[in-house]
Amino acid sequence: MFAEALRAFLEKTYTVVGVVLDGRAMIDAAVRLRPDVIVLDVGMPLLNGLEAARRARTRVPNIKFVFLTMYHDPNLAAAALELGAVGFVLKHSAGQELLKAIDHVLRGQSYLTPKMQAEDWVQSKTRARQFSKEMTPRQREVVQMLAEGRPMKEVAGLLNLSEKTVEFHKHHIMDVFNLKSNADLVLFALKRGLISVDIEPQLRVEASHSRSRRQSSRLHMTL
Repeated sequence: MFAEALRAFLEKTYTVVGVVLDGRAMIDAAVRLRPDVIVLDVGMPLLNGLEAARRARTRVPNIKFVFLTMYHDPNLAAAALELGAVGFVLKHSAGQELLKAIDHVLRGQSYLTPKMQAEDWVQSKTRARQFSKEMTPRQREVVQMLAEGRPMKEVAGLLNLSEKTVEFHKHHIMDVFNLKSNADLVLFALKRGLISVDIEPQLRVEASHSRSRRQSSRLHMTL
């Protein structure tokens, strides 16, 4: 229902060309469809939005991103802004703000929701490093999948690792960040935007700018 409502809203301005369900599928779709903009949820399953965006950018360098998230977190926003001209919009913002963010990034400009503008963004690089310090991309993948409740064997299969390697990563992370239980691990992942508590489906909608606006920009959107 949420995906269809979003599709109906976007199709007033853009042509929706597809829907995918997780961060890994987003990367494949980005390479295949070459959208100009990807609108994505930070807390996507299998691979969080920030990591998925970084990987998609290496394969499609000119791609732009608008992050749609429920997390009012300056560290998270700063980490997103490390990707260049991006949008960062809170989920409870009005739909017109999402369209405004898309328009900004299409013109090569960053857009940060006004609800967060009071922060001192001069220190954004420091915040970005704080957000991801001490965890490698692989460790973030392991944390996310375990926090999503996936069994060790499934995580190992998805990441092409042995179960012992996954277990090693888990214990290392729990030791470094002083996590005492699986519940602590879930809260840790939530605070870093690796998983979402949003009950809405994790969906990504790819879209292209409609002819009614006389533009040809293609957008890929994840909610």
